[in-house]
Amino acid sequence: MASPVIIGSERSEAGLAQGMAILRQGGSALDAVEATLRLCEDNLADHYVGTGGLANARGEVELDASIMIGSTRAFAGVGAVKNYPNPISIARKVLELLPQHCLLVGEGAELFAHENGFAKAELSTPESLALFREALKPSENSVEGVRTLAAAGDEAYREKAIELVNRFLPHEGPWGTINVLALDEAGELVCGVSTSGYPWKYPGRVGDSALPGTGNYSDIRYGAAACTGRGELSMRALGARTVVDGLARGLDPTEACLEMLREASALPDAFRAELRTLCLTPDGRHGAAAGQATATYSVMTATSTEVEIHPRTQL
Repeated sequence: MASPVIIGSERSEAGLAQGMAILRQGGSALDAVEATLRLCEDNLADHYVGTGGLANARGEVELDASIMIGSTRAFAGVGAVKNYPNPISIARKVLELLPQHCLLVGEGAELFAHENGFAKAELSTPESLALFREALKPSENSVEGVRTLAAAGDEAYREKAIELVNRFLPHEGPWGTINVLALDEAGELVCGVSTSGYPWKYPGRVGDSALPGTGNYSDIRYGAAACTGRGELSMRALGARTVVDGLARGLDPTEACLEMLREASALPDAFRAELRTLCLTPDGRHGAAAGQATATYSVMTATSTEVEIHPRTQL
């Protein structure tokens, strides 16, 4: 039997202890990953997953999530889901009830959630709305008296809108997608991710978190990996799959993570932001890497008394 391990990205500690409790009781990695991420999605203090996630450019919260099983490489994801607070559970239900598909987005994902009894909820909270509105305040150097009349006015409006979008930044504190990877005593290896994506994103934008091989990948032969941060870079570099490929070639977990980040860092990107990754192997080894020296990830083993915070290796 394998010794259970569960790891997660920053802020996964909101649910990691529950996931390990499931594993200690002989539960499955699939159950542990879903339960952990549900608690993260329900954490109202976290504005990058689930309820309280920051809205898109229309002021609507859209959620992405996916889950993958290492032994079969079965995968299911959902993207741009509105009004349903636990996309990780919807993704799992797609995995189990709609195996002919791997990905549902937008209205289709919401229809599937409705058909399967998922409860609707308001995803914005007073705090998340306040954060959204704060960023919409005029900048100090905005030009007063610009009139949006006729063609010239329309152009001025578009220019100001572009300026506004270009200065949007995440709020202070840890942010981004949450990754959870679990190994159960039967040796199954499962990876899951959940996110509300970039704040103020273009409506309908789906990031790496809903896609296999980018935000999430698990192969029981070699390991599982997940990414957070600049999703478009992860999509272009096939981030999670590239990490697992490194494990398959014999790299240790940390070096496999660093190799992927090196490859992604070589890609031209006018909107470059940090990309982070972490991985877990079938024998319980784990590693993580990031572009910042202060980045961490969370770990629990069968003997852990509390969540252990480990430093990520800096690129």
